[in-house]
Amino acid sequence: MIPLDVFGSESLAANLLQQVRWRDGVSCPRCRSDRTVRNGSYGPFQRYLCKNCDRTFNDKTGTIFAHSKVALRKWLFSIYAFLRFNTSLRQLHREIGVTYKTMHRRVERFTRALDAPQLGLVGPVEIDEVYVSAGLKGRERDQESRSRGLSTRGRGSYEGDKPPVFTIVDRGTGQRYVVPAKSADESTVRLLLADHEEESLTVYTDGFRAYNPLEDDDEFTREYVVHGDGEYADGDVHVNTCESHASLVRRWLSPHRGVSKDKLTQYLRAFQLRSELFRKPGREALKHAVKATL
Repeated sequence: MIPLDVFGSESLAANLLQQVRWRDGVSCPRCRSDRTVRNGSYGPFQRYLCKNCDRTFNDKTGTIFAHSKVALRKWLFSIYAFLRFNTSLRQLHREIGVTYKTMHRRVERFTRALDAPQLGLVGPVEIDEVYVSAGLKGRERDQESRSRGLSTRGRGSYEGDKPPVFTIVDRGTGQRYVVPAKSADESTVRLLLADHEEESLTVYTDGFRAYNPLEDDDEFTREYVVHGDGEYADGDVHVNTCESHASLVRRWLSPHRGVSKDKLTQYLRAFQLRSELFRKPGREALKHAVKATL
């Protein structure tokens, strides 16, 4: 259920931020001291005085919402619509009545605040790679515009504006991850699979050569299918879940009409967050999104 009351009232939006931010108690964002007392208000936001450093702060100080003239309820609506419904920035700037430049800057600030996913793998694990269109959008360049499609046959590359994105499915925990990379090679694969609990992690892959060295490593037990031979599943051995998740990645990126490869990591972290809150009810999903930025 969409939390329309929060999006319609600045005081309720401020109350939600206060609940999420100070869930473990109020502490000074500058010196981290918990010796704080209430000290009036800053509009609808509570203001506090730190008795340790003798400075004041409010619920927004030190967050991505600080120093913004746009109402908090509008920013919360933007975050919710961006994550829940994958609304484009063009549509959002029309919905809340701010300029596209302001909307782009604030959403970018939101995505930059998100942490990278922690891959503590239990296993067995599926891993696969997908190549997405991500070029030089938004940057000055001297050369003429070029097609975002592959200009040559074969796999994409970061330099060719078709960077690889690895999808990882941990069957042991049910977690799914998307991680962009500059190259799809052995070193990248090993880095992604490095943090695992089992002594010998079972890894399901396709026949891509970057996964071949895993067979000679005692840390991994690799089983694979060869798509080129028409083999897509052999009992539990398949990467179909990865491919299904990769299709969702493509759908997530498509409304934004070509994401710059410089910003691809930020957009994929937002996609990762969206996956976490997908089944949460509206208010809890919004709280989860705000918590991820603090």
